[in-house]
Amino acid sequence: SPRRSDEIASSILIYISGRLATWPTARTPSGRIELEPGAQPTIRTQWRLTQPELQELRDQLDYLLAKGFVQPSTSPFAASILFTPKKDGGLRMCIDYRALNRVTIKSRYPIPRADELIDQLRGACYFSKIDIRGGYHQIRVFVDDCHKTAFRTRYGSYEYTVMPFGLTNAPSTFQLKMNRVIWDLLDKCVIIYLDDILIYSTTREQHLKNLEGVFQCLQQNCLITKGSKCEFLKPELEFLGHVISTEAVKIDPRKIRAIQDGKPTTNL
Repeated sequence: SPRRSDEIASSILIYISGRLATWPTARTPSGRIELEPGAQPTIRTQWRLTQPELQELRDQLDYLLAKGFVQPSTSPFAASILFTPKKDGGLRMCIDYRALNRVTIKSRYPIPRADELIDQLRGACYFSKIDIRGGYHQIRVFVDDCHKTAFRTRYGSYEYTVMPFGLTNAPSTFQLKMNRVIWDLLDKCVIIYLDDILIYSTTREQHLKNLEGVFQCLQQNCLITKGSKCEFLKPELEFLGHVISTEAVKIDPRKIRAIQDGKPTTNL
């Protein structure tokens, strides 16, 4: 049946999407960190960490070093780190780049408006969504800018070789990269918001051709996708807080429920 055929095709595409390329250890750099004239190295006070946070820090450093995302550093720059709780009870490592961001020349490359992107989907019947694994970490930082990303820990100082989260220009740098990668298909059968790619088509046959074109672009640019977060050949899926379907575009009911269930503000 057509439905069963779509399920099989979707499974194959998810498998393929997770194996498009390798991490960017040898990729051409495209991430710049340009500072204002006269800017001096920025230093932040090191935060006190709990024992669970120190263990998570060790685990994170081992992972980042093994991937080649960070390297030991002797940079005069020194951002601090802290941890925030995840929904699943785990810990997320965050680097406080606020001081660096204040002296960084800001990029004016635009992030697209969600409503303009969604307007492109009128008349489409098939949708697929591709997630770029690791997002900013797929962009290499220029060698002479790596030292600016340095952060210090109890276990030494390290600097990123890839674009870290928390930099003021990271979103615009990533959006520029993705727009260039998919330029020939952009707004024709693909819309992009940072690390989310949505492919849309009126027929199944055309959709498969469009997917092939997107995969070729990603492969040529050595970008990795996360198969478990990809969806293919769907008549309906969620994108940017909306439920996109062949019939309508609606706000995700979970967003509405979160507002309805929220407690009223009492500290204004």
